[in-house]
Amino acid sequence: MPGRSEVTTARSSDSLRDHFLLAMPSLSEGIFSQSITYICEHGESGAMGIVINQPLDLSVEEIFEHLQINSLRDFSTMPVMAGGPVQIDHGFVLHRPGQDEWEASLKVTDEITLTTSRDILRAIAHGTGPNEHLIALGYAGWSAGQLEQELAENSWLTLPADSDIIFATPHAHRLGAAAALLGIDMNLISGEAGHA
Repeated sequence: MPGRSEVTTARSSDSLRDHFLLAMPSLSEGIFSQSITYICEHGESGAMGIVINQPLDLSVEEIFEHLQINSLRDFSTMPVMAGGPVQIDHGFVLHRPGQDEWEASLKVTDEITLTTSRDILRAIAHGTGPNEHLIALGYAGWSAGQLEQELAENSWLTLPADSDIIFATPHAHRLGAAAALLGIDMNLISGEAGHA
């Protein structure tokens, strides 16, 4: 089975797939400042993730209007996240899996799927898509060895992801909720790097 070896590779013990990256204070500029990123893929060729707590000045309703998708409910207060600095004109939807199949999806775990096709946006707008979802423009990408280098430089804290932080926690509280799982208050961490 061709897909089986891919799953094994993606879940190797040193992979950060299905982990959160919490930005350390040294990442003080741009989209990664005070960010939490969900890692969807991580392997020898690099890593890919979605920043889940940096809202754009853009609502899901505005995305639907731009794509000429009629929505059956009001999405004007649901923000679109700045998912990262790569392909900022492309949409990415993190969601809980359901019965439906989408045109372009990556099953990250049994609880989280990443879909990049428009069919899921139409379904969400029409009330037939996944109820729990996060819509982002762009993604965060790292070339081979780049994320490992940033980890060595103490740019990120890592921890296993919790899907409730993505789907059930307001975006302004996601970083703090993830840090609390580690017993850390991000406000008390110094910007000075160091090794214990």
